[in-house]
Amino acid sequence: MTMGTPNKIYPCGRINRRQMMFGMANGFLGSAVGGLWAADGRIPGALLAGTPRAKSVIYLFLCGGMSHIDTFDPKDNKHAGKLMDAIGFGDNNAPMKRPVIPILRTFKNYGKSGIPVSDWFPNIGGVIDDFAVVRSMYCHQTNHFPAVIEHATGKPLRQFEHPCLGSWATYALGSANKNLPAYINIGRPSSPVQLTGGYLGSAYSATPFQAGSTPIPDLMPQKDSDAKERDRRMETLHELNKQFRDEYAAEAAITGRLKAYELAANMMMTAPAVVDFANEPQHVKDMYGIGEKPTDDFGKQLLLARRLSENGVRFIQICHAGGGNGSWDAHGDMKAHEPLCRAIDKPIAGLIADLKQRGMLESTLVVLTSEFGRTPWSQNTTGRDHNGKGFTTLLAGGGVKGGIIEGSTDEVGYKALESPHYISDLQATILQQMGLNHKKMDFPYNGRTFHLIEEGTGPIQNILA
Repeated sequence: MTMGTPNKIYPCGRINRRQMMFGMANGFLGSAVGGLWAADGRIPGALLAGTPRAKSVIYLFLCGGMSHIDTFDPKDNKHAGKLMDAIGFGDNNAPMKRPVIPILRTFKNYGKSGIPVSDWFPNIGGVIDDFAVVRSMYCHQTNHFPAVIEHATGKPLRQFEHPCLGSWATYALGSANKNLPAYINIGRPSSPVQLTGGYLGSAYSATPFQAGSTPIPDLMPQKDSDAKERDRRMETLHELNKQFRDEYAAEAAITGRLKAYELAANMMMTAPAVVDFANEPQHVKDMYGIGEKPTDDFGKQLLLARRLSENGVRFIQICHAGGGNGSWDAHGDMKAHEPLCRAIDKPIAGLIADLKQRGMLESTLVVLTSEFGRTPWSQNTTGRDHNGKGFTTLLAGGGVKGGIIEGSTDEVGYKALESPHYISDLQATILQQMGLNHKKMDFPYNGRTFHLIEEGTGPIQNILA
């Protein structure tokens, strides 16, 4: 076959396979399907003996900093109105004192565990016996962008292009479904670092998904194309790929890119079925709050997450209220949290109940967290400042004990006091439940070996069954 010879593959006789494949490689598709071709795990030495407790992770990230003391870590108001040291905060990091503002929420003890939960989260309260509540998380950064990077990568500084947590799992374990990515992000993140494969490569970055008829923008075939035409295109693609692979089998990078296109083509057929909720019973949609104004969007995202988990996607990250500093950044008034809590409360409780009734909770790890918490004091308003010294993270399923509290903050909720856990401890916990030894998560890059998890004490063993 020569260039310019018309036939069933090149009907116009205007392009050969080399020109076609290199042209495609520089197009939109590469950025749309980042994690597609990570089919095989790359760190076999990191695998733990035995069966992983979590086949998949649903990672819920609240962008901007949820206030732990107004939600899951109640404190009394005996210090309200008093001035307390706020060293390390403010534009100049100068010593200052700020007034403690009262907590206006009421708390109720829920379930057999009796764990107190804020009146902002009555539905999560109803399933709190399935959660481990870690009240003693901390990080080093107190501004949004560096704190989000620290949370995503486990590194306090951005000296290198460190990969994010989902990409680590993808790199180490590979894909469980050859028609879907191993790592998917739903919702707008606070930072592109939450999606990056870093020095692992773009093959291990997150693939953006969304609920609705078009799961991946710019990837779906034209609506006016019929099944016969799509089949013809797939046959042509298969033939082109076969010839290209035979000729360039030694070109690893090109072969990897080619595999991405093949899987992307498979996704065109697979993804629409995953995002189609038509066959979901109405009572299941009701559990997630789908069809209700405050909860519809997030409910659809969580139902999509459950369906992706069912279909073998290893890591599903959902960013809520992202963009800029994130809507959970409540400096002006803590009342800003109320509509956000209302939007996520019922869907999260519905996700837990749905996973449980399907027998999936034992093998699906659900994590609810934020880049940091909020301070006990105000900034001369009724809102709260950023607080990386102490905040709360919730975990359920995937081999985590439910109905327990781990650690504590001080009497005003400022600093992790009992059993403090750095953010990398959370990441080590997630990796362990997925069957990975965080101490073996190494990667050679630019003449040195990077440890994907460096700081911290390791997995939070007290919350693990």
